[in-house]
Amino acid sequence: MNVLVVSLLAVPLLILTGCGEEALNDKSKTEAPMMLMDEFTSIDELPSVLEEGLTPEEKAELREKILPSGSADELAAEEKFKQLLEEARTGDAKAQNGLGVMYYTGEAISKNGAGQILENDPELAAGWFFRAAEQGYADAQFNLGLMYANGEGVSQDTAKAVELFQNAADQGHVDAQNNLGALYYTGEGVARDVDEAIHWFEKAAAQGNLDAQANLDAIRSMNN
Repeated sequence: MNVLVVSLLAVPLLILTGCGEEALNDKSKTEAPMMLMDEFTSIDELPSVLEEGLTPEEKAELREKILPSGSADELAAEEKFKQLLEEARTGDAKAQNGLGVMYYTGEAISKNGAGQILENDPELAAGWFFRAAEQGYADAQFNLGLMYANGEGVSQDTAKAVELFQNAADQGHVDAQNNLGALYYTGEGVARDVDEAIHWFEKAAAQGNLDAQANLDAIRSMNN
């Protein structure tokens, strides 16, 4: 049986959580032992007193035993969040979209009203996607379209998803083109129009989108 590939997939979160616009707690620095009270080391560094007299190989071995796994990744995520938040507040659409992705995926720390840490925050993510989408940023239009299509962070509204995918597709966004074609084919959120679906699948396939090409192949095989 031929199956139409519809790539209405959740965004790899980009991911979405909710501490408002407050910066993350600073986990990048930790106070050293009392005898080193004037020395602060980042989370991926060892206090110098522990490294005294060690060869580079011995230092590397000690780091592997002591430092928490993934600490460098956590630090990078925190610095990324801070930079994106600063830029997003100035109205930078790309940063707003990036911040939305971090909240959607849970890469950014968020809490609910009771102070509990959330795994991710679709509502806050949708808010940042909306800001960027309003400025015509295609990636944000696509991401917000996915959220409306899936009912994540916003009430499900396929017609709104079609509108957002259309706006992004008109700018050449390949995944939006494929998803727009899929919705035209199924008639969700828009009047069913196979010719229009094929039009958008062809545009996406011409950019190398494999899902769009699979959709075209499935349609053509059903018509043979």
